Amino acid sequence: MSSPEGAPEGLSGKFGLVPSWVVQELGRDDDCDPAITQAFASATELVGEEFDDVVDAVLLWWRSDDGDLVDALVDALGPLADKGVIWLMTPKVGRPGHVESIDISDAAPTAGLQSTSTINAASDWQGTRLVAPKSRR
Repeated sequence: MSSPEGAPEGLSGKFGLVPSWVVQELGRDDDCDPAITQAFASATELVGEEFDDVVDAVLLWWRSDDGDLVDALVDALGPLADKGVIWLMTPKVGRPGHVESIDISDAAPTAGLQSTSTINAASDWQGTRLVAPKSRR
């Protein structure tokens, strides 16, 4: 996956981040990988859960015991701009809190999203890129 024009390289480039973006981080906890958060913070304006304006992307940390994934995705859509992106960060296979790919595949369309790619984001985390289907954008 190539980075958009002006996107940073390295880890933030893997996410296709654009420097002018405002990204809201949701579900952050002690088990989250600080390198991923730092990649977003150094490449964009990273804001917390209390931010109440429109955002270009959402960085959503999710574990199997965090509740209902559909509800979390619908909530993440609330502040998201029309062509925004949700990066769903889930623990990899064999890690505590792993989320089965079928659970993501089932939850995404129910929430009005589709998965476009999955990346190896860190040693314990993978990222799934979710967007609204083209017919809705």
